[in-house]
Amino acid sequence: MSGTFCFAVRKERALEGDVRPAGSRPARRGCPRNPRLTVPSSKGYTEGVAILYIIATPIGNLGDMTYRAVETLKTLDMLACEDTRRTLKILSHFGIHLPLLSCRARNEGAAAHKVIGALDAGKTLGYASDAGTPALSDPGAALVQQVVQAGHEVIPLPGPSAFSALVSVSGGRDKSICFEGFLSPKAGRRRSRLKALLALEEAFVLYESPFRILKLLEDLTEFERDRYVCVGREMTKLHEEYLRGSVEEVMSLLMEKHELRGEFSVFVSGNKAQ
Repeated sequence: MSGTFCFAVRKERALEGDVRPAGSRPARRGCPRNPRLTVPSSKGYTEGVAILYIIATPIGNLGDMTYRAVETLKTLDMLACEDTRRTLKILSHFGIHLPLLSCRARNEGAAAHKVIGALDAGKTLGYASDAGTPALSDPGAALVQQVVQAGHEVIPLPGPSAFSALVSVSGGRDKSICFEGFLSPKAGRRRSRLKALLALEEAFVLYESPFRILKLLEDLTEFERDRYVCVGREMTKLHEEYLRGSVEEVMSLLMEKHELRGEFSVFVSGNKAQ
């Protein structure tokens, strides 16, 4: 999903008795806990409401797949996904077999019509992007919008996210965090957007490829070399690594490496000193 998301950091706690079993639907007042949601009908009885589950998947380590996600996948009639080959590997790992429907950025609109058609027929579906939480620098937003407009329920299954994982180990103490995702590969646009983000004086998180990570840090160094950053590489995988310090310090550490591999997640603090 393009654009910037800003989050205010607040403490949350689960209310006692407010935890639902894996794969269960949210409780509705006056509705029984059936395998499908029910709503009042003009016919004098309740009718089922088809559901699309938005399912977060591991960003590297299959052990991070939630129990609820696995149990819900077993109940689906079909799974729409960004990459059928990558999703098939996840399903095979957990011994799950179900029809897959390709739904990537280039065909999201057309795929949404097929998803809605299946929901209209009373099917229960899910959607998973390549890795992490859908709609965060991944397809999914357009699909959700069209499904909601068609009158169907959309339920999130929270789970892995490179954004939240990096923030949790960043050591930043910012009250507000903006999620920017990937910047433009064009130098002029990238530098312009970086200046705007730095001017906000709020923390922000970027994603970057191994081919452009040094260029990104060079731009940051030029603008504010002392700004605190935390860079995560190969997160949750065997060779995961986290580098913390000023922009200049972290860039120096990366320049010492012979080869840069894997996608990078970059936390940039809004505070000039940590």
